[in-house]
Amino acid sequence: MRRVNAPSAPLSPSAPASPPGESAPIAPLPSRTPIDVLGLTSQELIEAARLQGVHGAGVAARLYPVLMREGRFAPEELGLGSAGIASWRAAFSLGLLTVVRVVAEAAEPPESAAQAQAATAAESSETTADAPAQVPTTAADGATAKVVLRTHDGYEIECVRIPMRRGEDGRQSTWSLCISSQVGCRMGCTFCETGRMGLLRNLSAAEIVAQVVTVRAVLGWEVRNLVFMGMGEALDNAEQVIKALHILTDRRGLGFSQERLTICTSGHAEGLRRLAALGWKRLNLSLSLNAAEDQARSRIMPVNRRTPLAELQGLLAAYPQRRNFILGVNYCLIPGLNDGPQDAQRVADFCRPLGRVLVNLIPYNPGSAPIARAPSETEVEAFIAALRGAGLPVRRRVTKGRGIMAACGQLGNVALRRARGAPQAPQLPHAEAIGDAGACAGQEAS
Repeated sequence: MRRVNAPSAPLSPSAPASPPGESAPIAPLPSRTPIDVLGLTSQELIEAARLQGVHGAGVAARLYPVLMREGRFAPEELGLGSAGIASWRAAFSLGLLTVVRVVAEAAEPPESAAQAQAATAAESSETTADAPAQVPTTAADGATAKVVLRTHDGYEIECVRIPMRRGEDGRQSTWSLCISSQVGCRMGCTFCETGRMGLLRNLSAAEIVAQVVTVRAVLGWEVRNLVFMGMGEALDNAEQVIKALHILTDRRGLGFSQERLTICTSGHAEGLRRLAALGWKRLNLSLSLNAAEDQARSRIMPVNRRTPLAELQGLLAAYPQRRNFILGVNYCLIPGLNDGPQDAQRVADFCRPLGRVLVNLIPYNPGSAPIARAPSETEVEAFIAALRGAGLPVRRRVTKGRGIMAACGQLGNVALRRARGAPQAPQLPHAEAIGDAGACAGQEAS
């Protein structure tokens, strides 16, 4: 159990003593920054309430499910007196994020990235934080929807609700939520919109969890699966992501089972080691591979210069696996860059020692500065056939959200960095320009 450092303040020596036979008055809590409850497990909340000397600390276990499942901080509903309510509110806060806008995919999404950006810009001009009544909170049944959320310090992050399965009545029954772990990303992948932002800052565990609690409480979105494939490289923020995993799986709160959670990584070696050390064999893992030859992968994914394919392969082969574990291998098919028959054979060679794998083939989704066109249906089918011919199981990732810049590799707001003039965290050496493509088009999967 992780201990919460919340030292209690000593009683003032000048406080008058109570008359004999009368209880001592409750000393007010000293002024301090409230702790965001979304960054705590239930046991940590119980411990923090005790350490902070909160009056009525015993209600923590009853308060926690309401905080996490309903997104409400209501100590007054638990029979506390005014002193107890005041002390809870002084010591703790509920850090829901601000919903800036929700963009849902239309029945016939725009055909080009430019049209998608125009649609998103039009949506942005209609819904602002200054006019919350205009923020749409619903999406058509079965539609992919992207929500833009604002943090307490004014940064914007994005997450995407993705339809996965329909019930017998034809209505949508299962949803996945693609969540972010960073504001921006420092990996610099050339096919990734988020990478164009650079890394502005990491999200805290509370902010990661807040995405889930906010969309449930404010938007009414029910989700069954969570995938860390939004903005950022999850394992570049391993400490906070691992904290978030403990909170998300807390049975007194949100109670997600490990098999409902997926961590996606570009191949962050140290983060993979830390994740493996958890020993969570039911936690899902997927790799963003995109090329299985070092020179080609280094051109589009600078992280490969730090962790070449042979080292990455060894880390994945040593990763703890349950009996029915299947490693997801995500492959973004980019015409002219990684779509030849030899590329398919290299993918098979890379995957061979990794146990059971499933290749998720993702047709490239052009972003705001595309490095290539989207592949044709013929090209996609040809590459799938080549992978299967090499002995690999393949699932084509159906393109969802391209029309609202919510598809794989399209999350992020490059203008946010320029507008704020925010300093960036150190970046990985940027991938070289490819042909006449020029600048990269950093994005994140969803």
